[in-house]
Amino acid sequence: MRMMGLIFAALIVAVLGLMAFVRLAPDDPARWHVAQDGAGWAKAPWDAVLSETGAARLRLSAAKAAPVDLLARLDDMALATPRTRRLAGSVAEGRITYVTRSALWGFPDYTTAEAREDGLYIHARLRFGREDMGVNADRLRAWLAAM
Repeated sequence: MRMMGLIFAALIVAVLGLMAFVRLAPDDPARWHVAQDGAGWAKAPWDAVLSETGAARLRLSAAKAAPVDLLARLDDMALATPRTRRLAGSVAEGRITYVTRSALWGFPDYTTAEAREDGLYIHARLRFGREDMGVNADRLRAWLAAM
């Protein structure tokens, strides 16, 4: 019986340690606040969310509004989203990266929005694991609907 108690206690300590690691791991702007280049954008449709494994992409065309104006509207919406804060960047810079944490565990998801001549490029991705269970795509869809 005592052995079961020790195993249970060790399990509790391990879970609490994992929770602390996830919540307290530092956010590195140099890793996450980067230009949104790459081949992934070639398959992303305009004005619709593309769900990927552990990530999602959204390109808003400049036909909707000036990209910098879209970024300013997105900034207001993102900062009003629960558990979301700005990690780096500004509207004036033309690129902003946000961190949104899950309610229970505090898993961080990073969303970078970048204004370009042809539109606003938004890339949301997880930090830990391989699958985000669609939360990044859901967040981008909610932001798209609100815009």
